[in-house]
Amino acid sequence: MNTTSPAPEHATAFAEQKARLPIVTLVLLAVIGFVLITMETLPAGLLPVIADGLNTSEVSVGLLVSAYALGTVIVTIPAISLTRSLRRKPLLLAAIAGLITANTLTAISNDLVLALSSRFIAGAFSGIIWGMLAAYGLKISPQNRAGRALAIVSAGAPMGFALGTPLGSWLGTALDWRWAFIALSLLALIASVALALVAPDAAGQDSQSGRERMPVVRVFRLPGVAITLAVIFAWMLASNTVYTYLTPYLRTSDGSLHVDMQLFIFGVSSVAGIALVGALLDRHPRLLLHGSLVVFTAAAVTLLVGHASTPAIIIATVLWGVTFGGAPAQLQAALTTSGGRDSDVANSFLPVAFNVAIFVAGILGAALLAGLDGLALPIVMIVFGLIAFALTIVGRRTAFSAPQAS
Repeated sequence: MNTTSPAPEHATAFAEQKARLPIVTLVLLAVIGFVLITMETLPAGLLPVIADGLNTSEVSVGLLVSAYALGTVIVTIPAISLTRSLRRKPLLLAAIAGLITANTLTAISNDLVLALSSRFIAGAFSGIIWGMLAAYGLKISPQNRAGRALAIVSAGAPMGFALGTPLGSWLGTALDWRWAFIALSLLALIASVALALVAPDAAGQDSQSGRERMPVVRVFRLPGVAITLAVIFAWMLASNTVYTYLTPYLRTSDGSLHVDMQLFIFGVSSVAGIALVGALLDRHPRLLLHGSLVVFTAAAVTLLVGHASTPAIIIATVLWGVTFGGAPAQLQAALTTSGGRDSDVANSFLPVAFNVAIFVAGILGAALLAGLDGLALPIVMIVFGLIAFALTIVGRRTAFSAPQAS
């Protein structure tokens, strides 16, 4: 009498189920990524109306972005390190609940100090979530479709940049800035309820065989982790220096292309980049990364030499958007693979590197524009694009291989 082996037809059905991508859960994780990026950048598009609502200056309102980034930078790594033994689904839902609470406090705040404090807390929860998304998506996906799973999960970030922030700015200007924040809380709430209903659970990083935790510093020193973080910083600094100051750049053109149209082109192209990476990441990760940075740098050169031509700017924006849209999946895949069983901790470095790059890009762009025109910005994009490309060549022996499910 056999009581341990399932019937052949049941075993086949189970194997087929394991081979399928959990599409709904992966899309919901992408929605959360969309919320995180939109939530972070939203104040930049609503500076005047938030300043009026809080009876303060636009410069002070700009600190809402800095406070969010600071919370992410300070809290992410220690939080992920301390919680890596916990099961993923309950931790993710708890972090989303904290994010919703903090963001709602920002929406109802009438005081700048309270708003800054709630933004710092929201950034902290955002960092925890970012540190989990990629590894969680891989844990619940079949190994031979890891790249496609990462492409789906990573789609939320470029969509937030391209569509979330402009839509949030429109809503906040048309109605009231508070409604833009409330809308993000509602979207996150809907997504979290859906995740609670359909998402499979996954084990924490340290629940296998009583394995001793690897210290955070040793995770950072794992082959491939540091070089990947350097690529992230250089690539995101190159991109965000121009993205943050598109209006000053467009003043050097013939004036026929408006910033909202350029952002729309960038957004559509980012979606194409996500699809391209999803199709190629599992098979050609290194070639894809090298090619993406070559095209990214070519886009920057086109922005510089073709600034007087609207068609040239459009072509450059398409190339820029395609490469940026596919960047998060490639970089998360590299960190996840390099981190191995400590991939959650390795991925917790990503939002830190990303937010430091955003912070530095804002300062660098402002400093350049104080004495130069907008053409200085694509020069920065070229220089740091080349640095990122060189780093991928240097690190090809230890990083940027095909992603593996944990």
